[in-house]
This record gives sequence, structure tokens and C-alpha cells, in this order.
Amino acid sequence: MTSSPDARVSPAPRIGDPDVTSLFRRTLVVVAVAQAFGGAGTAAGITVGALLAQDMLGTDTWAGIPVALFTAGSAASAFLVGRLSGRYGRRWGLTVGFVAGGIGALAVAAAAVVGSVPLLFAALLVYGAGTATNLQTRYAGTDLAPPDRRARAVSVALVATTLGAVAGPNLVEVTGAFAVGIGLPRLAGPFLLSALAYALAGTTLFVWLRPDPSLVARRLVGEAEESSSADDESGRVPSGVLVGASVMILTQVAMVALMTMTPVHMAHHGHGLGAVGIVIAIHVAAMYLPSPLTGYLVDRVGRMPVSLAAGVTLLGAGVLAAVAPPDSTVLLVVSLALLGLGWNFGLVAGSAIVVDATSPQTRARTQGAVDVFIALGGATGGALSGVVMSGAGFGVLALSGGVLSLLLVPVLVVDRMRRSARA
Repeated sequence: MTSSPDARVSPAPRIGDPDVTSLFRRTLVVVAVAQAFGGAGTAAGITVGALLAQDMLGTDTWAGIPVALFTAGSAASAFLVGRLSGRYGRRWGLTVGFVAGGIGALAVAAAAVVGSVPLLFAALLVYGAGTATNLQTRYAGTDLAPPDRRARAVSVALVATTLGAVAGPNLVEVTGAFAVGIGLPRLAGPFLLSALAYALAGTTLFVWLRPDPSLVARRLVGEAEESSSADDESGRVPSGVLVGASVMILTQVAMVALMTMTPVHMAHHGHGLGAVGIVIAIHVAAMYLPSPLTGYLVDRVGRMPVSLAAGVTLLGAGVLAAVAPPDSTVLLVVSLALLGLGWNFGLVAGSAIVVDATSPQTRARTQGAVDVFIALGGATGGALSGVVMSGAGFGVLALSGGVLSLLLVPVLVVDRMRRSARA
């Protein structure tokens, strides 16, 4: 007996089908757990990095070097993690990145123990792998997401980072006391926490990110669909990738420059390490906690309006930081919260724009390349922040970042004009 065509041929599974949706939801849970650990690893180091450099170098001028170094290291790592993920899947790429970040964190602690500045600088470069990997983990949740849920998939990963990112700065004093108790410098403690957190993040992904969402997504994309994907095989970068990258790079530069020197600015005006930890914790919470609302707005209202909101919010943060009295913890908290919120708007919207403009076959490599430039932007902001603050003051630094964020406006206007011309 000959079977009917419908009986012989089953429809190929697609993104949005029940089985794929179930895997998508499971992936989001695994990514969220890894992001929570990764957030703690990143935030703990950010909180005391500038203070450690200030202590070891004996000057404020180069206090922005730690952020510059681990963001420079994250640039190289972003490229490598993207390549590994593109070839072997997210599971292997992200695991290797987190392991490298943990090794770098241990090396930073060792540099503090022996007082070696060259070792500190080299270790910070390796430590940057954890930062890059934690940022790229957000994309793993989008591989199997329907187009109208991509921004919300990014937001789930980011909001999970809040748990660790807020805990990290608030554990600065505890881990510092622990380090002193075992005979290590106080500022080595947070980097020991970073090493542990990155190890847990890598282990979570290696053990539970199966099947790999990136590899599954590639199998779900048929030959015909792939040939008509948004990627331009001629080698020309899709315009959507350029726009999304520009949004994320500009918001990263503005955010890193102000965030890096705020702890040093506070220390100069009598604020203790606990107060610094609170300000940075609230800042980091604002970077990640609003993500569900941001993701909803990006998916429903649109990528471009939220990108514009990022520039306006960052400008407000810069202006407030510039006019706030140096001894006002409250105004610094509000300013750094706005800084984090503006960054969140830009990252979620920019990430969604990049995902929209790429196909599963080349997505991980493209995302890694974009994150290289994001990291380089952060490195530039971190390196110049100390120089600008030392030469012109904290107020000028804050205003400069706010004004820089307004470059988002012409980027978005040009893109809108280009799309209108093609319509």
C-alpha cells in the first residue's frame, strides 16, 4: 500500500513550533543562570579595578587603565569567542571564554599580592575574556527566538545578570575582609570572587546548554531560506549590523567613561568603599534590571525609538553628574542609575537590530565582531577617562560622555532616511 504524500513527508520543524519553543525556553533558563554568575564576576572587578590601579601606580591619571585593559582584552576575546561559537556552537565558545576570564581574575589577585604592575596589566587583559563572554551570552537566548520576541530574549539574559551584578559590588567589603584574613591585600578579594563566579558560569553552560541553540537554529534554516537571508554574501556588511553596532558602541563609550572614574571621584571627596559599592551596585542594577520592560518596548514600540531614548537618557546622566555636589551620594546614585538605564536601552535595542540583520549560519561570528568594536569603544572611554578627569575635572568628563551619546541622533536619522528611500 502506498502512503499518501502527507503521511510520507512531515513538515520540517521551524522556530515557533512547540518542540522548538520548549527548547527555546529551556535555553533561556540556562543562559539566565550563567548570566547571574557572570554578572557577579564582572561587577566585582569593575568596582575596585580603578582603586587597585590607583593604589599600585600611586596616581589618578592612569586609574582608568584597568577598565581600558580588560575592555581591550575583551575585544580580542569577543572575536575569539564569536569564532569558536560560529564553528563549534555557543556552548564551547562561551565556556572557553568564562574559563579564561576566571584565570585572568586569579592572576589579578596574584599581581596585587606580589605588587607587580606588569603582571597586573597582563592579567587584566585576560580577565577581559570574562567580560566579553558575559556580554555575548545574551545572544544565546535569541538563537531560537521568534522575530517578535528577540529583544525580550535578550532582556531575560540581561535581567538575570542583575542578581550577580548587584551582589558583586556589595560583596566588596566581605571579600576584602576575607582576603585580609588569609594574608592577601584587601583589593585582591573581589577578584577571587570573580574567578569563582566565572568558573560557575562556564560550568553551567558546559553541562546544561545541550542541545546547543546555535547549532539547532542552523539546522532549522533551510537552503532556500538561507539564500534569502539578511546577510550579504558579497562581503558587504548589512546596514542593520552597522546601525546596531553604532548604537551599542556609542552607549558603551559614554557609560564606561563616567562609570570608571566615579569611584575615584568619590574617594577624593571622602566617600568610603561601602558608599562606592552602593553607587556602583545601583548603577549596575539600572544596567540590567529594567531589561524586561526595555525588551517589551523594543519588540512592540520599535528598535529605533528606544535607541533614541538611550541617547537622551545618557545625556541626562552626564549633565546631572556634572552639576551634582561632590559630597552628594544621592545625586551620584541618580546620575549613575540614569547612566545604567541609558546603556540598557542601547544594548537591548542594538542587539535586536543586529540579530534582525543576520542569519543563523553567520550570526555568532558577526555578533563577535560587533562586540569587538563595543569593547574597543569601552577601552577608549576607560583609557581617556582618567586623563580627562585629571586635566579638566570630573564635570567635564561627565558632560563629554553625555554629549557623545547625542551622536546616536544622526545615526538613526540617516538610517531612517535610507529605509524610507528604499521603501
